[in-house]
Amino acid sequence: MIHPHSLEPGVWHIQDPASQRLTWNKSPKSVLVIKKIRDASLLQPFKELCIYLMEENNMIVYVEKKVLEDPAIVSDENFGPVKKKFCTFREDYDDISNQIDFIICLGGDGTLLYASSLFQGSVPPVMAFHLGSLGFLTPFNFENFQSQVNQVIEGNAAVILRSRLKVRVVKEPRDKKTAIHNGLSENGLDTEGGKQAMQYQVLNEVVIDRGPSSYLSNVDVYLDGHLITTVQGDGVIVSTPTGSTAYAAAAGASMVHPNVPAIMVTPICPHSLSFRPIVVPAGVELKIMLSPEARNTAWVSFDGRKRQEIRHGDSISITTSCYPLPSICVCDPVSDWFESLAQCLHWNVRKKQAHFPEDEEDS
Repeated sequence: MIHPHSLEPGVWHIQDPASQRLTWNKSPKSVLVIKKIRDASLLQPFKELCIYLMEENNMIVYVEKKVLEDPAIVSDENFGPVKKKFCTFREDYDDISNQIDFIICLGGDGTLLYASSLFQGSVPPVMAFHLGSLGFLTPFNFENFQSQVNQVIEGNAAVILRSRLKVRVVKEPRDKKTAIHNGLSENGLDTEGGKQAMQYQVLNEVVIDRGPSSYLSNVDVYLDGHLITTVQGDGVIVSTPTGSTAYAAAAGASMVHPNVPAIMVTPICPHSLSFRPIVVPAGVELKIMLSPEARNTAWVSFDGRKRQEIRHGDSISITTSCYPLPSICVCDPVSDWFESLAQCLHWNVRKKQAHFPEDEEDS
């Protein structure tokens, strides 16, 4: 982060990412535990963590109602007394945004994306344990979870603010019976013109693709009101720096550290040899619409969820959200990121080149 106004002319001080620390205004009392569903290997860690939080730290533990409906938990008599102490909620029905001090995720990267989707405004700090398949966004190892959780409760931890995208989808009125997606910050309908307007907070990426059609997608991309290009191909990915190591990386984008204020625009299999991925400043507004010449509709999804069809006249507006996701680090934002690149993506791993024998060097 650059702070030019408080400095002498011509001198910029850039904040060290490692200096971002977790601070509590008051001691945390409530924690949301998110567990990967339908994974038997997580039941024991889940039970151990919840018992530790409740009995050792006297914390209020929130879990999603369907987590406690797992047959393995229902049939566990030893877990019964603890189970009665949980506070439960249902996604899309209960608002817990003002009741949670911090979040603990057990599973893979999908648990962090799910945590993001539950909080359409301010997000509590997230501590993510790697118990899934990839673990790029889940840096903590569960083996010594007690000491690590204690460090977080005491405020002795580094944190990285992962920027999110604020996405607004506006659809032309068509069928009055059209279903409106839950979890929207604008109650589904925009009173101006009767258009259907939906808003989402996105941690990884917005993906616009051709869906089941065999035709190329054909969408216009505007930046701050100016048409910058038309995407003809399988689609386009608009991602955060956090999402730059996900779908965007597979489509050829550069991997960008989460502290970099930026938005990535990456085409998916473009029908053009010169269409390279680009990086634009955080804060610009991108607007994506079907081109007038488009032969088919497009489809859009948000962190892989809420997939829906986009037709002529509909629009998708994307900008940087003012509600980032605070992700708790094992070490610091820089060290954790390079560790994830090495361990999860095997970044730049190759057999090292052999040096010349001494006799060849002499000659």
